[in-house]
Amino acid sequence: QVQLVESGGGLVQAGGSLKLSCAASGRTFSNYAMGWFRQVPGKEREFVASIGRIGASTNYADSVKGRFTISRDNAKSTVYLQMNSLIPEDTAVYYCAPVRPDFTPNPHAMDSWGKGTLVTVSS
Repeated sequence: QVQLVESGGGLVQAGGSLKLSCAASGRTFSNYAMGWFRQVPGKEREFVASIGRIGASTNYADSVKGRFTISRDNAKSTVYLQMNSLIPEDTAVYYCAPVRPDFTPNPHAMDSWGKGTLVTVSS
């Protein structure tokens, strides 16, 4: 299992950019496909993006396709989310997690969810 620490969130104006990081420790990071998720208070956590174990394959939610880019550095056990052209609807707490082939979180591969990092996009 891996432990996860997200960072890089903040307040940004619409149209701006942020780059989130998720540092993993514990089991071998490269064993896992990884994903980013986000959650707004009162709503369920939703899938944002995922990346395969060696970074060769990526997938995105339709709402972020063309604006967000997921990447990873296995040597640093870190996964990133570059977010461009941000809109107020992107405001949420962002989390990373190991994912299953269907892009759902894999709870057996992590101790627990990290604390997340808050992204606030002002209009």
